[in-house]
Amino acid sequence: MTLGGLFVGRPAPLVDGEREVLSAIRKERVAAGEVELSATQLAGDRQADMVSHGGPDKAVYMYPAAHYPFWRSLGYELEPGGVGENASVTGPDESEVRIGDVWEWGGALVQVSQPRSPCFKFGMRLGRKQAVAQMIESARSGWYLRVLRTGPVPTGGGLRLVERDATAPTVRELFTGSFARGADNDPARLREMIGTPALAGQWRYAIEGKLARLEARR
Repeated sequence: MTLGGLFVGRPAPLVDGEREVLSAIRKERVAAGEVELSATQLAGDRQADMVSHGGPDKAVYMYPAAHYPFWRSLGYELEPGGVGENASVTGPDESEVRIGDVWEWGGALVQVSQPRSPCFKFGMRLGRKQAVAQMIESARSGWYLRVLRTGPVPTGGGLRLVERDATAPTVRELFTGSFARGADNDPARLREMIGTPALAGQWRYAIEGKLARLEARR
């Protein structure tokens, strides 16, 4: 996996018509060649809503640069950093990266914890509410990292995969399973996926809630 740049941001007003919220989804490219990675974030990065964003299981948000032609094909004028990611990467995407993957990144060690679940602020950032549905339908979600070892990380170069559970779900499989509807739901597989030890608790609880609702409809 190769880095195409790192991006950080601070909370600022995000406006859509008469609605205004604070968000750090707008990111700026890090100019330095190296930045410190703590247990919860890259140096210089902040979150406006610590309930829904940030924290140990969402320390860094990675997004494949290969997805940007898709967004531009839908009329969005976006470049890497544009969907709020901290790291633009090339190489493995959601169909290959697995929950629990451990990557060596400079002096740090990071682990894939969960996919990104788009919220209304994503739609506000892109100027269209349907952007949320478009990310869900396309499964171009990106993924979050937790930090197993803090340290300085380069803003370019490669990350090295050092650990993988081949039985763990891919980011895409987990994402599509979570948002599946009707006959596409597979409760047995969902139960298997949420048994993955490295899966972030927030995502596990959400799927457990979905499973409870599916069971209640029987």
